[in-house]
Amino acid sequence: MKLNKKLLATGLLSAALCAGNAWGAVSAEEAAKLGDTLTPMGAIKAGNGGEIPAWDGGLSAPPAAYKGDQVYVDPFAEEKPLFTIDQSNVDQYADKLSTGQIAMIKTYPDYVMPVYKTHRTATYPEEVMEQTMENATRVELIKGGNGLGNYRSATPFPIPRNGLEVIWNHITRYRGGALQRNIAQATPTASGDFSAVKFTDELTYRTALKNYDPQEDPNVLFYFLQKITAPARLAGNVLLVHETIDQVAEPRRAWVYNAGQRRVRRAPQVAYDGPGTAADGLRTSDNLDMFNGAPDRYNWELIGKKEMYIPYNAYEFMRRDLSYDEIIKAGHVNQKYARYELHRVWHIRATLKEGERHVYARRDLYIDEDSWQAAVIDHYDGRGELWRVAEGHATQFYDVDVPFYAFEVLYDLLSGRYLALGLTNEENNPYEFGIERTSRDYSPGALRRAGTR
Repeated sequence: MKLNKKLLATGLLSAALCAGNAWGAVSAEEAAKLGDTLTPMGAIKAGNGGEIPAWDGGLSAPPAAYKGDQVYVDPFAEEKPLFTIDQSNVDQYADKLSTGQIAMIKTYPDYVMPVYKTHRTATYPEEVMEQTMENATRVELIKGGNGLGNYRSATPFPIPRNGLEVIWNHITRYRGGALQRNIAQATPTASGDFSAVKFTDELTYRTALKNYDPQEDPNVLFYFLQKITAPARLAGNVLLVHETIDQVAEPRRAWVYNAGQRRVRRAPQVAYDGPGTAADGLRTSDNLDMFNGAPDRYNWELIGKKEMYIPYNAYEFMRRDLSYDEIIKAGHVNQKYARYELHRVWHIRATLKEGERHVYARRDLYIDEDSWQAAVIDHYDGRGELWRVAEGHATQFYDVDVPFYAFEVLYDLLSGRYLALGLTNEENNPYEFGIERTSRDYSPGALRRAGTR
């Protein structure tokens, strides 16, 4: 993928921004940094003079061995770890780790973090980056930060000024327009025993619908459909979500189809700290995608930007010759296949508002500057004690210019259990980008057809 050179020329970019509405997030002068000293998505383009290189456009050319079949070949397979963080040296690297990462290392002797050379592979389609640059002076927070004004698509705040803008960048980030996945979820016992739950899910942005109409359902960001395909006792159950942009004015619309009852019903519990699907109590609804949903129950503080070792370029975890038994182990996933790199992240802290209710009283979120994906999230309970640690093992889908997760994992330090979601190693046709759907495909009436056993 090559960026439009004319658009990235500072003078023409400034002119284009001045022609837009200047009352948005930043001034035209500030936004002119995008494509100059900042990447089109808002990251610092330069390296740090050491481990972090300059961004050179990301990884959008598949390796020669890639066959175009969505079985993603590791472009860095020949690389070896630079070093490994473990119990013997964790204090040496503590300033570049989250509290949760340190706790995992100190709790499990075999929980190690292999650190590799940093590759800034994240990139997006040209039109997404162009829209993001246009958003810089046009999109604004409305209704106390619980909605977006003048927003259509892409990243709304490439130059964020507060924690709410950072979390909105994660929530709204581009994930391929219209995507179908066949994935597995594991919730092993403390001893490592598990039975995989398998899903076919779809995420389609409203703007990617085949019959897209800007006037139809303008408050919808995307549609999400999740069908359980295994085990047999759960197969056929379906969840449908219409994800709204302003979830306070119009809460997320959700329905479930129960195959045993052959009935469609509303599901208002699919939000906030409602239970996650078939998760054995190990995640909340808003733990999916590391964090999702309305931000209104928390105060969001922007702590700042820092360098941190985060899961990145996790192609080893996607290998087709790995079984789930080789990945899922007692206490944590098999860190032998993990890859950590030093990247710059935005650190934001979510603290539960006075009078609001949620099982997590605080969250510390670390958001990758290049992709706007949450990389690590530490969760604290009502006593202020560290409870759960989430890691999103990021991968660049280089044939479609989409940063996403190979899988996400949520560790429960109190129970010694965890949840891993998004595994594809044993699944047929794991990814299909560019599916064609209409709004009727995501109507409640379509649920029964989707859930037929």
